[in-house]
Amino acid sequence: MLTKRIIPCLDVKDGRTVKGVNFEGLRDAGDPVSLGALYAKQGADELVFLDISATNEGRGTFAELVKEIAAECTIPFTVGGGINSVQDVDRLLKAGADKVSINSSAVKNPNLITELAKEFGSQCIVLAIDAQLVNDSWVVYTHGGKKSTDKELFSWALEGQQRGAGEILFTSMNHDGTKNGFAVEALRALGQKVTLPIIASGGAGTMNHFVDVFKEGGADAALAASVFHFGEISLPHLKSYLRDHNIAIRN
Repeated sequence: MLTKRIIPCLDVKDGRTVKGVNFEGLRDAGDPVSLGALYAKQGADELVFLDISATNEGRGTFAELVKEIAAECTIPFTVGGGINSVQDVDRLLKAGADKVSINSSAVKNPNLITELAKEFGSQCIVLAIDAQLVNDSWVVYTHGGKKSTDKELFSWALEGQQRGAGEILFTSMNHDGTKNGFAVEALRALGQKVTLPIIASGGAGTMNHFVDVFKEGGADAALAASVFHFGEISLPHLKSYLRDHNIAIRN
């Protein structure tokens, strides 16, 4: 049986970890390198670092910070934000990242998924999708949730799979930072559309929300931020809780 993964996410702006609600109202949560190293020691399975202002500011992702993270973190980590080319990915992987996450750039140029998969392998290409439920349709947004698109969650995820993505990271903008639980129904529907591993993001508030996202939503991994950053849930306690609920989890 494949084990489920717990993935702390660190949104980085100006070299600091930040967190908001529904993609707004950011507050400082600490040093990303120190936090990443701490989570690795506490039993996180992977980490995700997102340079959340890179696309809007028109610059590349933080390669120097990636080198610092790689020197301190002992577990696989993904980086994203402002990735637009093969050269961008090459630089980040050489800096020490294990995987890259692409979002806005893939919507703008879907063939980028194919190019990156051919160059580096699907295993290190994560298609991140930020979507919001609007009139019964999950509309895809770009630029850190600031721009709506004509793409829809399920069809875009399927296209991403066909183009060579190795994993889907779905963030529900409706649930992000609310701590009211993950978008379980949408995740379950997404799992029926694609065969790729799905990382659920947006809404974690209690340990039982993680049980729900795995048992009811069928997610392969659960990503969360503020509940870890602000000490509301500890990784060791969460993993113990999930095992007690008969969910296969890594040690």
